[in-house]
Amino acid sequence: MSHSSQTPIALTIAGSDSGGGAGIQADLKTFSALGAYGASVITALTAQNTREVRAIHPVPVPFIQQQLETVFDDLNVNAVKTGMLGDASIVSAVAEFLRGQPQVKLVVDPVMLSKGGDALLRADAVSALVSELIPLATLITPNLPEAAAILGCDEPDDLAGMEQMVRDLKALGPGAVLLKGGHLNDSEQSPDIFFDGEQCITLNTKRINTKNTHGTGCTLASAIAALLAKGELPLAAVEQAKQYISDAIAVADTLEVGSGHGPVHHFHAFWRH
Repeated sequence: MSHSSQTPIALTIAGSDSGGGAGIQADLKTFSALGAYGASVITALTAQNTREVRAIHPVPVPFIQQQLETVFDDLNVNAVKTGMLGDASIVSAVAEFLRGQPQVKLVVDPVMLSKGGDALLRADAVSALVSELIPLATLITPNLPEAAAILGCDEPDDLAGMEQMVRDLKALGPGAVLLKGGHLNDSEQSPDIFFDGEQCITLNTKRINTKNTHGTGCTLASAIAALLAKGELPLAAVEQAKQYISDAIAVADTLEVGSGHGPVHHFHAFWRH
């Protein structure tokens, strides 16, 4: 851990979730819960709740660029997390800007689908993500469907397939990969694999039976970014972030929010249950 007196600052570049469970809202809650100051650049507005994404309104690229420039002109950003980027022009603009900020740790969560199956990333954007943004990343956090789309291959159906996939993802140029295996099977364990070119580590998490899992991907990536902003190394950040999200899911049912896929409990450590 760094012991400088400077406030750790994490920036999320993502879409807004009007229901408050995912996207920018989940990211800012996560940053706050883990002791980082949160800033935001909004790429899209969504009209959504726990049941559905009813509409998506993309933010024009020049305004996204203005948000980025304005934040970085004043704030000493330590880590950035990208979420929903929408289309290729947004991916390219974000990548071009971040190329000029090599000191910033970057977590790329390649958001492609909502929990309900709504497409959040156009097909043309996937190639831009692969060629422009992923090589800049300190860490990427795809799930199995996202990883398959990135690599243009089928989803693996066992751990050996995941281990090959994580190496193929690392070859695209990120510093490290956290491949999330929640879609792998219906066993009691949900395996994630961390690979940084040297260490290949399987991190098992016990599955928790709840439908309140809206925003888990956003929250995990944001937790990693917050911890990187505070000076943690990638593997330690991943391990602590996984513990945080597990705890947030474990008590998600203490929240009564909406009638669909409810949110995880970002402030589980602070609210009385």
